[in-house]
Amino acid sequence: MNSSEENAVSGVSAGRAALRMGPAELVQAAAMARRFYLEGKSKIQIAEEFGVSRFKVARVLETALERDLVRIEIRVPAELDAERSDALRARYGLRHAVVVESPADAAEDAPDPENLGAVAADLLGELVSEGDVLGLAWGRSTIHMAAALHRLPPCTVVQLTGVYDAGTAERGSVEAVRRAAQVSGGDAHPIYAPMLLPDPATAAALRNQTGIARAFEYFDKVTVAAVSIGSWEPGISTVHDMLTDEERGHYASLGVAAEMSAHLFDAEGRRVGRDLGERCITVEADRLRRIPEVVAIAGGLRKAAAIGAVLRSGLVTSLVTDTAAADYLLTESDPGIRPALERADPDAHAS
Repeated sequence: MNSSEENAVSGVSAGRAALRMGPAELVQAAAMARRFYLEGKSKIQIAEEFGVSRFKVARVLETALERDLVRIEIRVPAELDAERSDALRARYGLRHAVVVESPADAAEDAPDPENLGAVAADLLGELVSEGDVLGLAWGRSTIHMAAALHRLPPCTVVQLTGVYDAGTAERGSVEAVRRAAQVSGGDAHPIYAPMLLPDPATAAALRNQTGIARAFEYFDKVTVAAVSIGSWEPGISTVHDMLTDEERGHYASLGVAAEMSAHLFDAEGRRVGRDLGERCITVEADRLRRIPEVVAIAGGLRKAAAIGAVLRSGLVTSLVTDTAAADYLLTESDPGIRPALERADPDAHAS
């Protein structure tokens, strides 16, 4: 038998021996595993204690895993999908991606899962620090999120958009801003005005009103923002529902695929219909891009393509969504660059 054959047989024998660990070896392996996994000792420290090499310790720990003496579990709440979350974060260069399980009975045209708001509220509790300025844009998801808030460090809260209907302000964005400020103990700066006005002159006049102008002054100070995303469909996009049939047809002809905070985007994340912004009370896209952390809250298969479009815009840094939307986003065409990480403007990239 040559030396290579001897080494091969020796390796097999060693493997079999490891599988037939005697009681002394089992006890030693359990002790080493306890030192390493529970007490946090290094392999060198364990080697010194037991009078063996650190390579021996490494082999024993590996064998302990193979023999099920040690079981390592990564556990997150059942509603969170850690694997999809990490894959989505990597694909779009997101700072944070949190994917929750879609309801088992959710239809294709179902609205955002209600639990997205609660998960987003917990995420904001992590992201917001004392002294931050938190911006909230109008949207059903952000309203649900504000209602679920239970902890926030002391911070200023400012409204980033007007409301869908000024007559329902108490039940919408204004109340969301007040709720967040109440939880944080900070100042609130709501906007008592509709999101969409009949013409640019009316919108400009409202922006100059004292209360609204004061809120706008905080836009450049916002450090964390929460926004919603809508697809260009009835009941899914706030702006879509506020326009006339003729106006909807015009913007549809421009290729609009998504809406966020009254900004319209095509499928590649490029802004279209910019003239609409002149009639809106909303934070400008350039200001959104400068906010360090912009968290989008949106889910459901019906919104999946719109979410992808907004992610390509480079305006969003983090996302809270569900498994239905995540599966679509993970199988659609690769965005190429990592827009959320680079905050890249597709319009500038195209030019």
